[in-house]
Amino acid sequence: MTVTIETIRAAQETLRGELTVTPTIRADRLSAALGTSLHLKLENLQQTGSFKERGALVKLRSLTPAEASAGVIAMSAGNHAQGVACHAGRLGIPATIVMPARTPFTKVERTESYGARVVLHGESLSEAEAHAHELAARHGLTFVHPYDDPLVVAGQGTCGLELMEAVPGLEILVVPCGGGGLLAGIALAAKALNPGIVVYGVESALYPSMRQVLAGEPVACRGATLAEGIAVKAPGMLTREIIRETVAEILLVDEAAIERSVFALMTEQKLVAEGAGAAGVAAIMADPARFSGRRVGTVLCGGNIDARLLASVLMRGLVREQRMVRLRIEIDDAPGTLGTVARLIGEAGGNIVEVYHRRLFYDVPVKMAEIDVVLETRGPLHVEQIRARLQEVGFTAVLMGEVS
Repeated sequence: MTVTIETIRAAQETLRGELTVTPTIRADRLSAALGTSLHLKLENLQQTGSFKERGALVKLRSLTPAEASAGVIAMSAGNHAQGVACHAGRLGIPATIVMPARTPFTKVERTESYGARVVLHGESLSEAEAHAHELAARHGLTFVHPYDDPLVVAGQGTCGLELMEAVPGLEILVVPCGGGGLLAGIALAAKALNPGIVVYGVESALYPSMRQVLAGEPVACRGATLAEGIAVKAPGMLTREIIRETVAEILLVDEAAIERSVFALMTEQKLVAEGAGAAGVAAIMADPARFSGRRVGTVLCGGNIDARLLASVLMRGLVREQRMVRLRIEIDDAPGTLGTVARLIGEAGGNIVEVYHRRLFYDVPVKMAEIDVVLETRGPLHVEQIRARLQEVGFTAVLMGEVS
């Protein structure tokens, strides 16, 4: 089976009435900041928080009664696992999901909550995949691949149909890419509807496997990335050929760009996106001149970010924008001095969050002390106003620990 606009339209009919048609919105604040007309397809609002439900459901709906009765198996450490488990459970199809042994407990529990049987095996996704194929052969299960399957690609392509229908006249599409299922499906759909549209894929700079494969280079991936959902070392055989024919370029985004995009989506658009889900926005933010004045669409393909990690990203973003700062201030080690500093900061409009006051571990005279004051501010100009107010009465405040 090959993937065409007809198979994607057939997949759309399969999903009709069974899956959320997610909204596409114009990101007004980001559009103004970036000098473009940016439109976001909100796949983070799917039931399981990811586009992966589309391809999984199309594949599940294709099973014969005998195949459905026997059950399905998939390998995944995240969104694909939940997409298969959710809809297999809803359709009464037994599902087994093989996950690497070190998969976080929360992902295991969420997958099990949809009724799937989870098998923990191996140290990597490749080891989990090999075991899943062994179990499939042993028990007569249908393997549901996360991206390298024509029905899965067609299912993901329905996201592109919806986006193109929602925003006529799109000039550019920017789509996150891991194994390539979403990018291949969307690119096929978009090019069929508008041959002149330019489609870019986006990968983490630490996992540029699709870009390397298309360039005929050896695949070299490494490290921990915020965009783990697209951290794929082995892109699809089917998807790479579709992408070769339909996608203009694979763009790479570094960790700082991904982190900034998660922060910007949350603070500017009030949208929760995981690192992979924000990769398209990251690419646009990293190179706004490429997209300036154009009508651009991208997919927030997932919103399943760990709450603790999101909190860290948000706090680091506040530090980066100097809306949260740490000042180191040298003071006389005398009664009332700390209170004076606090009063001056308050008069200047700063909000003290934490104070660290130590005498023993700083290289200062014995009758002096240094304090570290963590403050909420309105931004860089306000920080300088606070420092100037302290300087007026003899307190030198040094700005510490900025995030790049």
